[in-house]
Order: sequence, then structure tokens, then C-alpha cells
Amino acid sequence: MNILILGSGGRESAFAWKVAQSPKCEKLFIAPGNAGTTQYGTNVNIKVTDFEGIKGLVLKEGIDLVLVGPEEPLVKGVHDFFLADEQLKNIPVVGPQQEGAQLEGSKDFSKIFMEKHNIPTAAYKTFTKDSLEDGLTYLATAGLPVVLKADGLAAGKGVLICLTLEEAQTELKAMLADAKFGEASSRVVVEQFLTGIELSVFVMTDGNSYKILPEAKDYKRIGEGDTGLNTGGMGSISPVPFADADFMKKVEERVIIPTVEGLKKDGIPYKGFIFIGLMNSNGEPWVIEYNCRMGDPETESVMRRIDSDFVDLLLGVAEGNLDTKELTISPKTAATVVMVAGGYPGEYLKNKVITGTENVRDSIVFHAGTAMDGEDVITTGGRVLAITTVQDNMFSALQQATADASRIYYDGMYFRKDIGFDLL
Repeated sequence: MNILILGSGGRESAFAWKVAQSPKCEKLFIAPGNAGTTQYGTNVNIKVTDFEGIKGLVLKEGIDLVLVGPEEPLVKGVHDFFLADEQLKNIPVVGPQQEGAQLEGSKDFSKIFMEKHNIPTAAYKTFTKDSLEDGLTYLATAGLPVVLKADGLAAGKGVLICLTLEEAQTELKAMLADAKFGEASSRVVVEQFLTGIELSVFVMTDGNSYKILPEAKDYKRIGEGDTGLNTGGMGSISPVPFADADFMKKVEERVIIPTVEGLKKDGIPYKGFIFIGLMNSNGEPWVIEYNCRMGDPETESVMRRIDSDFVDLLLGVAEGNLDTKELTISPKTAATVVMVAGGYPGEYLKNKVITGTENVRDSIVFHAGTAMDGEDVITTGGRVLAITTVQDNMFSALQQATADASRIYYDGMYFRKDIGFDLL
């Protein structure tokens, strides 16, 4: 069958690597892809939100299945676009329809959903520009620190943890009155701060049954020791030692089952991934957020631990028979170290030539922000490469991924050398 992956990051590179291995995949297309995805299929320069362009490609190349990587096309309704089109309606899209994608597209929607279905999450209230004064009053009664979340998509930047009342009130005004995050912060969720250790749990669902994929932990801060500004993610590790069988049983019973059943009860069709951002607080799982797609850089680690045919699982989602499919997970440890551009996550260097990827010994180099410039591979994004290895234990995996990252060079290159150290 012919498969199309939408997206251009490290997540899509890992998807492409895994999909290309399947005997069920005849031709693979990635739109728009990057310099690394050309190893696995054909890149097509179409934006993920250019639905007409995607339609043209699907019809021209006889695409049999579409796997959506990032959240933006899902929140904007790419799946609904297919279902509403006579020529596309029978081509399965793995990724929820617009209503289900609101789990990520609207923080307020997801909090209402969790409250309705008794899914453990932090206490909250939502405010708009019209209720700003109420919001400022509420902050005075809320405990500190307090979390402010822009309701809509803000490219991962719309969450603020405020340590003082003055900071919280200033930021709430900036978000609601001054549109600090544009339309995304026209509503703001004010939330209780949870303490504990975070992890990411990934679920595939056909809307009825589900499979729990390998869990992972990612590292958001730019600096070693988890310091400095937040990024899109500097690395990941899977499995997560503290997510033992007892904890994961609680996650399944209290979070996963009520989520899948809640979507059914609310009449929300959902075929795709549910990424559950969790806090382990004294051994109890609390939901921080939902995402309607796989995480990045967690996908790079997760894909390397799935031993079964990933396309077969995608077909299970598409055809509604996921419960008949086999998911085999490697007991080994996968570690991912993300290499970023100089200056990231602020203004960063671009168009730097990358050398040394051929020197990597026991890792896969997943590309993220890269492009071809003649014969050269150059940097185009903030997150440039994701170096991922699988080894028998966590220490070996972290050592190998870090050593392999240091074999690659480009001007201004940076990566954290302490990914996973907090778990060792």
C-alpha cells in the first residue's frame, strides 16, 4: 500500500523509519519531510495545512492511508476534510477529527472533559478578557505557585508557572488584555500547580479498543540540570523506571479507560493517538494535559522499542480492529539526545552545514530541522537532529546516544549531556 506521512520533524522521521520497514508499505511519501526522510521515502513540498495540495497528492499517487504527525492540521480539521470529500472519504486518516483534536486544541475543553469523566487533574478555573477582574481576584485566593495556560495552540509556549501573585496577575493581564499569545490566549486556564515527576504515556485507539505504547520521559529545559528556558524537547528516555506495573495499572484504570470511554459516551469519534502528559505525584497519576498526536522527541525513543509491524497497527486503527493486532515491545532501553541550533530556543543560527553523521556508530540519526542544499545537509530549524539508540540498560543507552551526538558537527551545535541522569 502507498502511505503518506504529514510533517517535517523528528517525530515524522521516526515514523518514516518505522513505516518503511513494513512489508505492507509499497511506497512512502512524506509532506513536506526533511533531509533525513528521503532515506525512507519521497519528500513532497506541501505544507501540512494545505488541504487542497494534500488532496492532489493523495489522488495522484494513489495513497491508501494518511498518518498525521503534528497537531495543527488535526486541530484545523484535515480528517474532517477527507471525510467531507467524495474522492477522499474512503481513504483512512490516522489522527482524530476536529472535535476530538480539541483535547489538545483547547485546554478548557480538555479540563471540562476530565472533570466530566472523573479523570484526575489539577483544580482550575477558566477566564476571558470579559472576566479578567474575576481572574485577578481568583488568583489572590489560589495557592502559589500557580499555572496559567493559554487555551489554544501556542507552539508549546503558552504555559507559564508563576511563583508570586504579582507575576501571576501581570501575566494574566498580558495574556487576556494584551493577547500575549494572540488568539490562543483569548481564554486562559488558571490551574493548581502539581508537584512530582512528569512522564508521557501514549495510546493508540480505533475509538473502541486501545493499545498502550511504550511510555517515555522527555526533557524540556535547554540547560543541563534542567535549567534555563523551555524548548520543544532536548531528549527522551523509554522505558521510565518509576512507571512500574502498579503505577501503569493506575494510569490505565483511572486515565486511559475513562478517556477512551468518555470520548465514546460524548459521541466523539477518535481514531489515532492520545498523548497523555502525566504527573506522578507520590505514586498517583494526575493528567497535566492531553495531546492529539505523538510527542517529539518521545516518538524517536518509542518507535525504537516497538518490535511489531507498525503499519499493521495503523491499519487496526483505520479499520476499527486494533484489538486483533499484535503489539510487541522491546524490554531494552531507548535514549534520544536532541542536537539544537546555536541560540535556540531564542533566535537561532540557520543554514549551517552538518558533517559527521556517517561516524555515528550505534544510533539512528533522525532529522528534524534539516534540508538539502545541493550535496550538503544544512540546518533549518531550532531542533536539528535526534540521535537515538537502543541498548540493554539505561546507562549504556544514554552513554551511546551522547557519544554518537558528539561525533556530529555543525557551527553552533549544542546538546545536553545529562539526559536521563535524574533517573539513573
